[in-house]
Amino acid sequence: MRKWARALWLRRMRSDAGMTTSEYAVGTIAACAFAAVLYKVVTSGTVQGALQSLIERALSAK
Repeated sequence: MRKWARALWLRRMRSDAGMTTSEYAVGTIAACAFAAVLYKVVTSGTVQGALQSLIERALSAK
């Protein structure tokens, strides 16, 4: 049992499960690009009008 547990532990320690620095960089750039697109969509006139209308209807509900 101990040999099996040790072999499993050694195998997990040798695995390449984490992200490298370049993967973090690409992931960060992708997240920033997604945030920029989302910001542009939410601040567009159409979406702002729809949100304002929705909030006004919610506040005037009886």
